[in-house]
Amino acid sequence: MEVRSILKNQRISAFKAREVTRQIQGLPVAEALDILAYVPKKAALMISKTLKSAIANAENNNQLRPETLVVKEAVVGEGPTMKRFTPKARGSAGPIRKRTSHIRIIVTDDIEIPAKRDRKAAKPASKKSNKPKAAKAAPAPAEVVETPAATTTTE
Repeated sequence: MEVRSILKNQRISAFKAREVTRQIQGLPVAEALDILAYVPKKAALMISKTLKSAIANAENNNQLRPETLVVKEAVVGEGPTMKRFTPKARGSAGPIRKRTSHIRIIVTDDIEIPAKRDRKAAKPASKKSNKPKAAKAAPAPAEVVETPAATTTTE
């Protein structure tokens, strides 16, 4: 069963908050909360608050156990932007956009939580390989063709 929680009109740019939500998607909720506790960003506190609300909703409203929950989706959308102005030189004004965002987290118990050692095996291989780079081969020296020595005959 899917349970969601939404935190609206938070004073942070959606671009900054998305960076944090990408880290917790697909993780068990306990692991996601551990990650959010150590992320040194303002968005981590807001996302943690929303995730805890989603867990409480699942536990109290739908009688789901928190140990079985997985973060299915963590989305940050743009909210309304407050427009302000700051004075500039020669009587002009410069715009200031104070952005807000809506944070939506969906947790579910339908997804199986893989064991820790299985999670490492399930991760896709990175694009960079750990193979040592082959040394560039030096260009082959031009072949020396031996020509028979010129013979001079005297008559």
